[in-house]
Amino acid sequence: MSEVQPLSAAEIVEKSKRYTLYDWQAQSKASPIAVDRAEGVYFWDVEGTRYLDFNSQLMGVNIGHGDKRVADAIARQAEKLPYISPFMAYETRARLGEKLATLWPGDLEKTFFTLGGAEANENAIRIAKAFTGRQKILARYRSYHGATYATINLTGDPRRWANENPPMPGIVHVLDPYRGTVRGMEDAATALATLEETIELEGPQTIAAFILETVTGTNGILIPPDGYLGGVRELCDRHGILFIADEIMCGFGRTGEWFAVNHYDLVPDLMTAAKGLTSSYLPLGAVAIKPEIAAHFEENVFYGGLTYNSHPLSCAAAIAAIQVLEEDDLVGNAKRLDPVMRRHHEELMAKHPSVGRVRNIGLFGIVELVKNRDTMEPLSPFNVVNETMQAVNKALLERGLFTMIRFNGIMTNPPLCVTEEQLDDGFAIVDDVLDIADAATG
Repeated sequence: MSEVQPLSAAEIVEKSKRYTLYDWQAQSKASPIAVDRAEGVYFWDVEGTRYLDFNSQLMGVNIGHGDKRVADAIARQAEKLPYISPFMAYETRARLGEKLATLWPGDLEKTFFTLGGAEANENAIRIAKAFTGRQKILARYRSYHGATYATINLTGDPRRWANENPPMPGIVHVLDPYRGTVRGMEDAATALATLEETIELEGPQTIAAFILETVTGTNGILIPPDGYLGGVRELCDRHGILFIADEIMCGFGRTGEWFAVNHYDLVPDLMTAAKGLTSSYLPLGAVAIKPEIAAHFEENVFYGGLTYNSHPLSCAAAIAAIQVLEEDDLVGNAKRLDPVMRRHHEELMAKHPSVGRVRNIGLFGIVELVKNRDTMEPLSPFNVVNETMQAVNKALLERGLFTMIRFNGIMTNPPLCVTEEQLDDGFAIVDDVLDIADAATG
């Protein structure tokens, strides 16, 4: 076989843009980095520039990049059994299912495997509808649940709009406990009263489930106020509505607990996971199911399935990634660094007038930029990344820091293996770049 000559960075970008379609953007606007390799909290482009990954790519590389323990586990599985039908049983699937049963909150035990987070959420609502016999699903406006037809319609944020042609019937969106234009919604009691009124107006007997991100991810790292999730649990129980916790971004140690619901002593009826399940090394999603719901399908057919459900390579990656989380105490590291990230956030807020709000739970954080702290007008409008935020993003990259910029937010979600020194490095770059945002305040 003849030796293949490596492509230059320019060739990689040109061919990638010419022959492949990039998502969530007009193709003429796509400006991908030609990445060569990654290790720990860093990745390098083809020309050797190093970037500190401050968003774990898409909030999923929880153990860090390039861990050989996971790569070796995938290789061993590939040599032995690279694929088998999901109707079969094999050791890696059995061991992963057993391990997850020890990690899921409360009495959640049985797991349905999927290809990723979107399919996990889609199958969770199928399970809920089949179990309850009801057809409506409640979801929140400031949410993202995936990009399949069902899950993009569950999603409340603007990515839904272009995909509602026609909209999926039976989905009802409700306001989040967040200080937006509705005064008082950040208060748990007000948010719960609004939710209860929606349930009453929709007819509780028609609602199968309420799906929500325990801690909202791409829509702003929205941490529920005290009492909110407990109130949701009580409302769901009172009306026979299933509580589905979407832990695709906030699960597997991101918040300093194995799952965000653990902070609130809450056990959902169904819980979805992906991303951190394999640390994004391979695609895999999961739906954790309460025993009484799982029991329904002992004699009733579950009409769902995927060719690559419980893929052997993905299951091997998940087992290895979970072992890394345990062996390196990365969940504990996220908990230990929670106050360190909070201190950095508060220092930015004290120094920069453009910083209007900061939030974090574990290593799940955001810096919200505003034009004016008195009015709290966002530095970039809702559903817009304006020239100022684009300039902020460009300056971060030029200084070697990669993260997600969304609307007026700078995400701070590094891999859980990050050290305090690496956090310091990342926030020093953010501190430097915020002078650009400060210049736009008034």
